[in-house]
Amino acid sequence: MKQHKQLVLGKIYVGILLVIFGGIVLHAPFSVAVGTLFPSHSLLIKSWKEILMLVAGVIAIFLLYKTKKTKILCDPIILIIAAYAVLHLVLLTYNFQGVSASLAGLAIDLRYILFFALVYITINLYPEYRKIFIRVGIAGALVILIFALLQVFILPHDILKYIGYSINTISPYLTVDQNNDFIRINSTLRGPNPLGAYSVIILAIAIAAISKNKVDKVKTSITITAILLVGGLVALWSSYSRSALIAAVLSVAIVLAITVFHKLSTKMWITIGLSMVILTAGVSMIAGNQFISNVLLHENPSGGSNISSNEGHISSLQDGVNQLIRQPLGAGIGSTGSASLYSSNQEIIENQYLFTAHESGWLGLIGFVVIFGSIIYRLWRSRSNWLSLGVFASGIGLALIGMLLPVWVDDTVAIIWWGLAAIAIYSKNRNIIDL
Repeated sequence: MKQHKQLVLGKIYVGILLVIFGGIVLHAPFSVAVGTLFPSHSLLIKSWKEILMLVAGVIAIFLLYKTKKTKILCDPIILIIAAYAVLHLVLLTYNFQGVSASLAGLAIDLRYILFFALVYITINLYPEYRKIFIRVGIAGALVILIFALLQVFILPHDILKYIGYSINTISPYLTVDQNNDFIRINSTLRGPNPLGAYSVIILAIAIAAISKNKVDKVKTSITITAILLVGGLVALWSSYSRSALIAAVLSVAIVLAITVFHKLSTKMWITIGLSMVILTAGVSMIAGNQFISNVLLHENPSGGSNISSNEGHISSLQDGVNQLIRQPLGAGIGSTGSASLYSSNQEIIENQYLFTAHESGWLGLIGFVVIFGSIIYRLWRSRSNWLSLGVFASGIGLALIGMLLPVWVDDTVAIIWWGLAAIAIYSKNRNIIDL
């Protein structure tokens, strides 16, 4: 009887994590639509995933105790995550930002790392669920990318306004420096930049699967892979995110370098190099100066924006560096980004590492770098596995995006990548299980 209850509780635990992993792709439209209907409860509505994570965390501790597998908690990466979380709790007492801002700051800073730990525990307890998590991730990707394709080719660009998207919630679309000739789509994410970052993950993993010959030669698998590739490319391009474009090129190059490039002859390398030069020149000639100045350089005097995005990035970077030097303990949990909207001082920092330091100081930045570096190292060690390779390559790309944007602040991008990382680095007796 006890074993039956434990089994049921285990399924509930896994089910909660699958709901988060699958539902996060619709988090933005859900929170906007329901929040519009119940504006007084909008913060609670946005917190559905964090609430579920806390419930799952309690269940996880109980299951580890009952199954006598608490040694999982002694895994170095889990210990570092625990220390990182404790640091944030301690810093709540320093430069307190208010209840709402502090809670929002905790959620933004810790949710994806907590999700990683919960999924990591899950896969160690129930390794048979790995494939289910991956299938749910693929299903979520199809939702995002198919809607992105519809936005680009069929639907009106402001279609999301009908469910509550607006300047007061999430803009239904953006433009490049307020130039309406270049519409930046959201799909189901919070904005074009997160969509571009998400596309980096999808493209790297899809290319890794193809390079490792993991795509079944059946119609369904080929169709899904084609949608992921085409949808990923279209979403990436239509996001007009320069950092995501560079990250995608880097991530795909890493995958190909590990799986394909080392097999190429010198003659083939020369051919590829010349082809790239000709292609770049051709695109530049076809696109024209307007495309280059608006999309690549983000400089358009007639676009209507008083301050270009380039100037905004530079200003934010300078301010973030100055505050990093002045504030070794940070400015307080909830002092940055959307969480700071609930406090008296609003602060926007467009760099993930400076963002982290602003929230939790030098120790917090070091802790984050150690956590992320440990995961990247484990992914590299298991790069013979297609999923590990794709997540590793996309992780490098996202780390690059983090130099220009707080990439892990976005719910969907962060939870998807860190969840996949937890699945990918799982190993039993040091032998990576291939999928």
